[in-house]
Amino acid sequence: MNTRRRLGLAAILSCALLGACHPGGEAKPVADIWNLYSGDRAFADVKTLVDLGPRPAGSAQLEKARQYIITEVEKAGWNIEKQPFEDDTPRGKVQFCNLIAHYGNDPKTQEAIICSHYDTKLFDAIRFVGASDGGSSTGALIELARTLAKDPGLARRIELVFFDGEEAFVQFSETDGLYGSRYYARILRDSGRFKQFKFGVLWDMMGPKNLEVTLSPDSPPELARGILKAADALNLRQDFTFYDRDIYDDHVPMLHIARVPVIDLIDFNYPPWHTADDTLDKLAPESLGAVGAVTLYYLRTQYPNE
Repeated sequence: MNTRRRLGLAAILSCALLGACHPGGEAKPVADIWNLYSGDRAFADVKTLVDLGPRPAGSAQLEKARQYIITEVEKAGWNIEKQPFEDDTPRGKVQFCNLIAHYGNDPKTQEAIICSHYDTKLFDAIRFVGASDGGSSTGALIELARTLAKDPGLARRIELVFFDGEEAFVQFSETDGLYGSRYYARILRDSGRFKQFKFGVLWDMMGPKNLEVTLSPDSPPELARGILKAADALNLRQDFTFYDRDIYDDHVPMLHIARVPVIDLIDFNYPPWHTADDTLDKLAPESLGAVGAVTLYYLRTQYPNE
C-alpha cells in the first residue's frame, strides 16, 4: 500500500472513530454523544483513585491522584493547567492545586464549566478513602474528558476543572472548606473571564448504587429545568429530585463570587457520607453513567451544532 493511500485510510478510520467528518477533516458533531459515555471506564478510574487510599489536601496520596488525572486527561488530548495556591486552614498553611483542562489552545472558546473536587476529607480516627465523596465525580470527570474528545467542536466549548481542597479541615465556613473553588472563582472574577461562561455543572457524590441526585434548592432555575428535561429524555427522571435544604458545595463560590450559574449534581442522601464505609462496594458504574449521560445530553441541547 502506498504512503498516500495509507494516510487516506488513516484519516477515514479516524473519522469513523469520531463520527463523520466535514470536508475539511474536522469531525462532525456526535449527535448522541451521551451514548459514548462509559460508566464502566469511569468506575475503573474511581477504583484507581480509591486504591491510593485517603487523599486529603496537601498529602502525598493526593499528589499521586493529581498525576493520574493529568496523565489520563492529557492522554485524551486535553491541555492541563495547574493552578497552585496557598491558603490558611485550621491546620496551618496548606498548598493546594486546582487542575484546569482545555481542549485546544484557545482559552476564549470555553463557555461552560464542568467541575468536581478530587480531595478527600482528612480524618485522624478513621481511614476515609472517599469512594463516592471525592472519588466518584473525579473518575467520572476523567471519563467525560475522553468522551468529549470524540467531538472536538463541543470539547472546545467546555472547561473541565478539578478542585482541590473542597473538604473542610474542621467545619465548613467562609474560611474553611471550598478552598479550590473559592480561589478559582476569585480568579475568574478578577480576570474578567467569568463573562465568557454561560453556565456550569458541578459533580459530587454521584456513584451510589441506589442513585438519587438531590438538586439543591438554590439551583439556577433554568439549569435545573434543563437537567431534569435531559433526565426525562433518557428515562432517568426517577433518579433526580430536590433536596429539602440548600447544599453547601463548590457551586456556592461559583454562584456568589464568580457570578456563574452552576448546578450541583450530588446524591446527598448517602448514609456512608464522611464515614469509613464510603468504599468502592457502595458504588455502581450505572450511576456514574447516568449522571454522565444526562450532563452530556444537556450539553448537546445547548450546543447542537458544535
